[in-house]
Amino acid sequence: MAEDYEAVLCVKPAVHVYRVPPRASNRGYRAAEWQLDQPAWSGRLRITAKGKTAFIKLEDKTSGELFAQAPVEEFPGIAVESVTDSSRYFVIRIEDGNGRRAFIGVGFVDRGDAFDFNVALQDHFKWVKQQNELAKQAENPDQAPKLDLGFKEGQTIKLNIANMKKKEGAAGNARPRPAGPGGLSLLPPPPGGKSSAATLPSGEQLPSSLPAAIRLPGTPITDSLLSWPQPAAAPSAPATDVWGDFTKASGSDSNQTQANAGWVQF
Repeated sequence: MAEDYEAVLCVKPAVHVYRVPPRASNRGYRAAEWQLDQPAWSGRLRITAKGKTAFIKLEDKTSGELFAQAPVEEFPGIAVESVTDSSRYFVIRIEDGNGRRAFIGVGFVDRGDAFDFNVALQDHFKWVKQQNELAKQAENPDQAPKLDLGFKEGQTIKLNIANMKKKEGAAGNARPRPAGPGGLSLLPPPPGGKSSAATLPSGEQLPSSLPAAIRLPGTPITDSLLSWPQPAAAPSAPATDVWGDFTKASGSDSNQTQANAGWVQF
C-alpha cells in the first residue's frame, strides 16, 4: 500500500530546540524571548511523509534515537508556525503518541536550511491537494470541467492558402497529350521546334509520288505527324558502290595504286 510507505522529504544535520514561554496574547512568537544562547537540545531534523501526513522528527546525530516528533496534517497551520522576528526559527507542536502535546522552538544554524525546511512542507501539501482533487473527479466524473473546443460566437480563424493556390496552378498548367489512333498518347513536339508536317503555299498540293512516312523506332506516329520524305533514289548509271574500294581494300596492290593515283609521290 502507498500509505504504508514512508518517504524522506528533507534532512538537516544541525538544529537547536528551545523552550517557548506561554503566549500571553494572540500576537506571534518572537525568537528573541527564547534565550537563544542556551538551547535545550541539539541534534538533526528529518521530515518524512507517510500517506498524506508529514512528520517532523528530531533525532540524535550519532545514534538516530528519536527525541520528539510533530505530525503535520496541513501547512500552514497550527502544527508549524513562523516567528515574527526571524526566518530561521519556527514553533512546532510535538506529540508523544499518548495524547500529550507541547510547543517547542526550533532554530536552524543557516538560513538556507530554514528555507529548505519550509519548501519541503509546501511541496508535500501541494501534492496532497492535487491528490484530493483527483479523487473528487474520480468520484464525480460528470462534475469535472470539460474541455470546450467549439468556436465561440463571432470567433473566426484564418487559413494561409497561398501555397495551395501555387500547387493548384502548377497542376492546372499541365497540357494533355494528343491522343493518336487507338487511344495512344503522343509526345508533344520539342520546345521551339518546327512542326514536322511541311507547310505548303496555298493552292499547292503534295505530289502523289511521295514515299510513305518513316516511323521512328519506339515512337507511335501517324501519317499526319512526324512524316518526312525519303531521299531521292541514286542515279542508275554508276551502278558500282563508291565505298566498295574501301571495304574491299584488304591489301591488294591494284586497289592501293588506284587509291593513291591522285596523290603526288615524294
